[in-house]
Amino acid sequence: MPRVTDTVSQPVLGGYYLSGGADPTADMAGGNFRSLTQYRSFADGYIFPGYNRPWLIKLGKAGVQINMVLELKHYGAPNAGPQTFTVDGVSYTVPAPAMTIQQRPGTTWPKAYGYNQVVGGECDGLFARALSQYRTLGFGVNIQIASELDTDHEFGTTESGKAYTWAGSDWRAVQAVNYILTWFKARTPPPGTTFSVGVGGFDRACYQRTHPESLMSRLDFLHWNAYATAAGQTALARFRRTKDWAVADLGPVALSRPVIIAEYGVRVAEIPNQAAWIATVPAAIGQLNAERGPWIARTNYFNSGWGTLVPKAAGLAALRAAYATRPYV
Repeated sequence: MPRVTDTVSQPVLGGYYLSGGADPTADMAGGNFRSLTQYRSFADGYIFPGYNRPWLIKLGKAGVQINMVLELKHYGAPNAGPQTFTVDGVSYTVPAPAMTIQQRPGTTWPKAYGYNQVVGGECDGLFARALSQYRTLGFGVNIQIASELDTDHEFGTTESGKAYTWAGSDWRAVQAVNYILTWFKARTPPPGTTFSVGVGGFDRACYQRTHPESLMSRLDFLHWNAYATAAGQTALARFRRTKDWAVADLGPVALSRPVIIAEYGVRVAEIPNQAAWIATVPAAIGQLNAERGPWIARTNYFNSGWGTLVPKAAGLAALRAAYATRPYV
């Protein structure tokens, strides 16, 4: 597999995500946007480029670096049961997802394909379908396995009726991620393919459990997400939190990997002047990249949920200005 060769002498890639996976082309126009996050469920029949998303191919071929988050989580489409389909002349039958995640009390727990299902080979058809579509894309992407394992596991998980703790879910996830990496790498994915695993990075013990050196030796990037959701939370503090844990806790292989921040944002309810907060991001990233530890290579603003830009025009103007500033240029 190709090894990432980013160094501190290269610009950081400023990136974006638009709510609902919508076409971000208009929002990115006129700015130094060079990175993009997208989300897909392995349950979906159209992963690459995604259903009705020809714009993704245009952006990728124009040089925008795509971070494709592929999740075992089922997004709730009608095909929540078993699936039978043919990929490149081979017929596959995949059982219904057997795991529940994000088990926050008082909420509906999302379904996901279970880690036992993955390591037992029951999800191979899902991977085959994704890889077949990926080979027609015309460019390489970073495949981020899972969105946030810590969010998925925070309240434990249940698979086929058996409950697992947060820690137990983390260990099982590492086994499943290793299986997925082995599956894809054995089949020679397109040139330029890289891999990472997704975590929010809000719990130190979880970050340690999900980043053993044996796994990091097979990944190309570190990853965490960063949000300001309380008054007074600065960009530097939000980006620094998980980096400090990584430097203190992880091994040399992990620390040799550059970082993709697939989501960052600021919640307007607590910090109304989002534009002013965004204006501090370049200096924060520049300071962190000048310090010991992994180099932050990409930062993708999450214009959805906690990061929704209000007003949008002011937020986009702030992003354009930030990405026109060192270390983004």
